[in-house]
Amino acid sequence: MNRRIRAALGVALTAALVSTVAPTPAAAHDRRPTVVALPDGFQPEGIATAGRYAFFGSRATGEIYRADLVTGGGARFSPPTGTPSLGLKVDPRGRLFVAGGTAGDARVVDARTGAVLARYQFAGAPTFVNDVTLTRDAAWFTDSNRPVLYRLPLGRGGALPPADGFATLPLTGDFQQSGTGVNLNGIAPTPDGRGLVVVQSNTGTLFRVDPATGVTTAVDVPGHSFANGDGLLLLGRTLVVVQNRLNQVALVELNRAGTAGTLRRILTDPDFDVPTTVAAALGRLYLPNARFTTPPTPTTPYTAIAIDAR
Repeated sequence: MNRRIRAALGVALTAALVSTVAPTPAAAHDRRPTVVALPDGFQPEGIATAGRYAFFGSRATGEIYRADLVTGGGARFSPPTGTPSLGLKVDPRGRLFVAGGTAGDARVVDARTGAVLARYQFAGAPTFVNDVTLTRDAAWFTDSNRPVLYRLPLGRGGALPPADGFATLPLTGDFQQSGTGVNLNGIAPTPDGRGLVVVQSNTGTLFRVDPATGVTTAVDVPGHSFANGDGLLLLGRTLVVVQNRLNQVALVELNRAGTAGTLRRILTDPDFDVPTTVAAALGRLYLPNARFTTPPTPTTPYTAIAIDAR
């Protein structure tokens, strides 16, 4: 994302006092759609952005759809795989990293052509590779069914590792796997770049992870639970936490190490319908509506919502 956009959005996010509000309406002259239509029956989960485009993954078929955020138009970008496409991230080299859910895998897709560049089989059932974040030298994936992270090391010039070139990092410390529900979910780097932050959906807790050892410590955010926490996005020192079934987004100002934070604001929107993940583009936040509470059919409509967090 453009540095000027990131900086401007980060300042806007962190400057607000704690409140629960609807986002500021877009200016009357801004013709960009605030509701982006996705294909009927698509069942979106993840989102990643690059310039004016957003990529959406289908949890039903694994198809990836690319939308133009300026016009609202779009088309199939990568064909169905028969397994989910969940968390997504695009790196500066134009590669789309895709978490594969129940398939226990990840794949890397060329964000220009849709061609699959690499695939990695992390685990067999029970597994749910849910989300991904990118750091300077690795791609990190969460598994909602296992207390581990998967690391794809990136070599010189961002070179991808061979098919067996990933590592599994067991988590220790404060994090404990809880029951059979969704545990680890969203993941993001800490503001200082030395650690990772993950959310445990079923306990509503944020944890900092030491990427060298796997030791976890609970992030101290007084007065707020992150129940139903899903996608995470770091903008400067502001951690954006999507709370899917609560139809809200929490904005948390973290310290540099990511060990503590302060809730600054909670965003809602009347068009939210169980949003799952979030990406920033063109000075806005974009969230796909997964509609978990609506029985899916081939004709069920799906959308992504743009909000202005100023």
